Amino acid sequence: MQGPKPVSRRQFMWLSGLVAGAAGLAISPMGRAADPPRGDRDADTVLTQLLEGNKRFMRGELAHPRRKPEDFVPLADGQAPLTVVVSCADSRVAPELIFDQGVGDLFVVRVAGNVIAGAGASVKGSIEYAVAELDVRLILVLGHSQCGAVKAAIKHIDDKDALPGSIGDLVDLIRPAVAMVKDKRGDILDNAIKANVEQGVNRLKRLEPILADAVKKGTLKVAGAVYDLHSGKVTSVG
Repeated sequence: MQGPKPVSRRQFMWLSGLVAGAAGLAISPMGRAADPPRGDRDADTVLTQLLEGNKRFMRGELAHPRRKPEDFVPLADGQAPLTVVVSCADSRVAPELIFDQGVGDLFVVRVAGNVIAGAGASVKGSIEYAVAELDVRLILVLGHSQCGAVKAAIKHIDDKDALPGSIGDLVDLIRPAVAMVKDKRGDILDNAIKANVEQGVNRLKRLEPILADAVKKGTLKVAGAVYDLHSGKVTSVG
């Protein structure tokens, strides 16, 4: 009896491609990555999830969710973040780390001083895009202790000196928060950081036409918080 004929290199390559294609179809019948998981999008549930992640961060018991290379694959064709985080550009403030979240969980908009009012279309438009197009139902304005932008606003609140470049324009956006707490009891820096967050929250709640309408309908929540650089704790504001 003759044994099976040896498979030629061309036949082997053809069979390999057939098997690979079949495996791909088994994973995705349409030949494309599945839509990313959306999870529970209720704003209060998402906020609780963030704060629970912060507790893990503080304890040093990070879950490191969805950070492996294979976790990026389902997101290649689309995203479904659960929240917008508007945070300071400070290098010590990394929302994905301090909330122990993974790829695709947070839509992060970062700008020095986490300013909202006067920040322009690039900041506001980014936030509106996440709400209107990505169905995000929670916006978190995140300030942090020892914020350099707020410190500059305090230092120059009464000064007539000109700051170089556009730094002066940035500081001017934070001056109203400093003015609000100038005569308030307690540490002026801590008070100004909180006031700056609160002003950002209030501005977003009234931002027409997308955000204000969603807030009125109850489909969007805007919250504020402050991250402490020393303890790692995130505390809700307002």
